[in-house]
Amino acid sequence: MQWEIVIGLEVHVQLQTKSKIFSGASTSYGASPNTQACDVSIALPGVLPVMNREAAFLAVKFGLGIDAEINQRSIFARKNYFYPDLPKGYQISQFELPVVGKGKLEIKTSKGCKTIGITRAHLEEDAGKSLHEDFHGMTGIDLNRAGTPLLEIVSEPDMRSAEEAVAYLKQLHMLVRYLGISDGNMQEGSFRCDANVSVRPAGQKELGTRAELKNINSFRFVERAIGIEVERQIEVIEDGGDVVQETRLYDSDLDETRSMRSKEEAHDYRYFPDPDLPTMVLDDSFIESVRASLPELPHLRQTRFVSEFSLNDSDAEKLVHDRDAADYFEAVCNSSAADTKIVANWMNGELNSALNTAGLSIKDSPVNSDRFAELLDRITDNTISGKIAKEVFSLLWDSNKSVDEIIEEKGLKQITDSSAIESIVDQVLAENYDQVAQYKDGNQKVFGFFVGQVMKLSQGKANPKQVNELLRNKLD
Repeated sequence: MQWEIVIGLEVHVQLQTKSKIFSGASTSYGASPNTQACDVSIALPGVLPVMNREAAFLAVKFGLGIDAEINQRSIFARKNYFYPDLPKGYQISQFELPVVGKGKLEIKTSKGCKTIGITRAHLEEDAGKSLHEDFHGMTGIDLNRAGTPLLEIVSEPDMRSAEEAVAYLKQLHMLVRYLGISDGNMQEGSFRCDANVSVRPAGQKELGTRAELKNINSFRFVERAIGIEVERQIEVIEDGGDVVQETRLYDSDLDETRSMRSKEEAHDYRYFPDPDLPTMVLDDSFIESVRASLPELPHLRQTRFVSEFSLNDSDAEKLVHDRDAADYFEAVCNSSAADTKIVANWMNGELNSALNTAGLSIKDSPVNSDRFAELLDRITDNTISGKIAKEVFSLLWDSNKSVDEIIEEKGLKQITDSSAIESIVDQVLAENYDQVAQYKDGNQKVFGFFVGQVMKLSQGKANPKQVNELLRNKLD
């Protein structure tokens, strides 16, 4: 039997505010356990929550970024359940009327482009964190995270493969970072994913029974967990059993999913409007102020890079993926005479390689956009060759000196004097009579040998284009 996979994702994004969603307590990561657990987040008697305006601002910013409906009136509710890291016994969330309604996100896979529907995005408070290591069989509770503002983004069940799910997640991850609403750090829990997975016979309209895979914290694990869960469900059905609606945990060490608890329905949480929080009302001027803060969105910037800078889609996509990288590229192009394709090639090649090796983001690059532009200008005006430029780049990385200072101190200036290069070419041809004869007999491959010998004698400083031209003229 042919099976169709159906996937919907719930993504929890920690919003990048300085304080919690309903109190002034800090949201900074890495503080000692329970030092940021304020009276509101641990629900001391008599305390009242107050909505964080910035959290609403960032939520609306996301909604506008996915071309979604913005609900100008939204309601907070209490979601009741017991868990050790939820000190109140309920979570303040949005249920019937979320701040962000229906929207969409475009993804690209090996099969082409596809639109994934987004059902809603609602504001809520994060819970604390259970710690299982180093407690000798017991569990520690850190409530620092409790009350951190979350935006839960719920997709439609539009994805039909693990590849599509990962593509959606990556696109969403890029967008929230582009918009500046979250740092998206998956290791720190700023971007967490729950995957609802089911299978059904191909052609069947009715959805199968789903299992929810909880808190997966990497793109690779999402793809792997979905694949394993699909295999499990198909095996259960083909063996005559029924898939049970439940919450499952993906264990990356054992490479398996296992049952955690039966999956609750909405009525199990006994939602009701939070009596301590009024309806959140967003007027037109507030929404317009959010709209005015939107950056150029990634897909629009990519289109502009192709048209304005004559890049191909692949190079433009790589540059636009990171907003800081795209800003860096534009800064270099605006201050350098180098061809934009050379800028893109050097950024996607030499610069990215150095950043990855050093474990740095482009914002922390030791070679800023001005110095990078200066380096590419020296290639463009033939002061140095592309090969020598790589050596200069390496020296720039570990030095505060300018490009020109390094070139001067190291004697790296390119030889462009035709007579000087011709002299070296003549010497190489005179010293390699056998290879000249081979070339004359039709062995074109030996031409590279001559180029290499000239560059070796010139210590890599001879202009490669002139070397090639002179050798051709003398040999042909």
